[in-house]
Amino acid sequence: MARLSLTARLTLLFALGSSAVLLVLGWLVGMAVNHHFEQQDFDALAGKLQLAQHAIERVSAKNELDALPSQLQDALIGHQDLAVQIVGPGGEVLLQTPGVVFPAERLAMAPTRLTGRLFQWEHDGRSFRGTALKVATATPQSSMVVVAVGLDIGHHQMFIHNLMRALWVFVACAALAMGFIGWLAASRGLAPLRSMRAQLTDMTAHRLHERLPETAVPPELAELTASLNAMLERLQDAFKRLSDFSSDIAHELRTPISNLMTETQVALSRSRDADSYRATLESNAEEYERLARMIADMLLLAKAEYGQMGDWIAAHGERVDLAQEVRNLFDFYEALAEDKGVRLELQGACQVWGDRLMLRRAVSNLLSNALRYTPQGGAVRVELGVEGERALLVVENPGPTIDAAHLPHLFERFYRADPSRQQATGEGTGLGLAITQAVVQAHGGSIQASSDNGLTRFSMALPVKQT
Repeated sequence: MARLSLTARLTLLFALGSSAVLLVLGWLVGMAVNHHFEQQDFDALAGKLQLAQHAIERVSAKNELDALPSQLQDALIGHQDLAVQIVGPGGEVLLQTPGVVFPAERLAMAPTRLTGRLFQWEHDGRSFRGTALKVATATPQSSMVVVAVGLDIGHHQMFIHNLMRALWVFVACAALAMGFIGWLAASRGLAPLRSMRAQLTDMTAHRLHERLPETAVPPELAELTASLNAMLERLQDAFKRLSDFSSDIAHELRTPISNLMTETQVALSRSRDADSYRATLESNAEEYERLARMIADMLLLAKAEYGQMGDWIAAHGERVDLAQEVRNLFDFYEALAEDKGVRLELQGACQVWGDRLMLRRAVSNLLSNALRYTPQGGAVRVELGVEGERALLVVENPGPTIDAAHLPHLFERFYRADPSRQQATGEGTGLGLAITQAVVQAHGGSIQASSDNGLTRFSMALPVKQT
């Protein structure tokens, strides 16, 4: 059953269900017809039995009892399918229809009052249905006479046999017809599924923008269609991000590799002294370090994509004092801040649950970014606080206002709101904010950026308790 198609399953179930209903209906019809014939036979036999009873109850002498058979024969003449047997008080047979023998045990068990029950028996290949009754005569001894009457029911049985055979033939034909109708209904009903399958079969990476029509399917398939469209949208987004990432990484790797190749080729173009070779190797080492950082950052982002960071945090998380971590980072960036003439300020305190090193790297990326763009004499402010079940960390710095069109893209990989400045300084890999967002999301938090009136603000919200 598990290997059958939906059309075959529905057709089979429809045929079996309709066949069962028709079989029960045929059985009920057969039972009703048989009961009708039994009632009809009982009415006919009861009338004849009452006629015989009336005649026997009037017998008051022996000679009248001897004349009883001839009287009953005259009264029952014309009934060819009727069988009669009368047994006298001494067990002698007073009257018996030729060729018909009533069951002796039924005659011995004959009641004294007429009941609605008939008995059935066979004799010489013929089937009979009858009843018996003990009747008291009007003689002084009140002798009991047994009267039995029966009907040949062969024609009834033949009718029922032919009727049931016709019913079973009809049931078989009707089952085949209902199976065919069920197949048509299933085929028509599953047509939208076949259409969806055809559209999904033709779906390629270049057609992920197409969607299945939700208005052209039955209500039962509307939710499935919506789910498939949502899946296609996720696939399109993932494919786009993967394509963009591949393009960006190829672009980012091309520059340092090109620099390495150029410097190496220049160094090999002619013989040089040891100091020249050393300078070339030092320059190459810087490019290698940049490549190593970029690859490590991409591996970290790949782990975040597959949820491995979240699993690590769930297994190894701890209570982290953000104020202490920020003060440690201030000590690390103190020399750079003094060199640029920038103040570092901390306000507030809070604790969160998570991975200490990951959170430190996320905050470090924000501080490094803020120090890079804060003008001399400005201040980088870090504000900590708690709102409900969330801890807030805000990094704020003065500097060039970021255009509103760039804000939604700041956390994308390799995205730079100021590409010319990045290329000029050669700092960073363009993955800092993407890593920060990945760390925050792995902790179950969120991060937002805003910039107006020469003030840029990054706001992180992290859960205070383990989620």
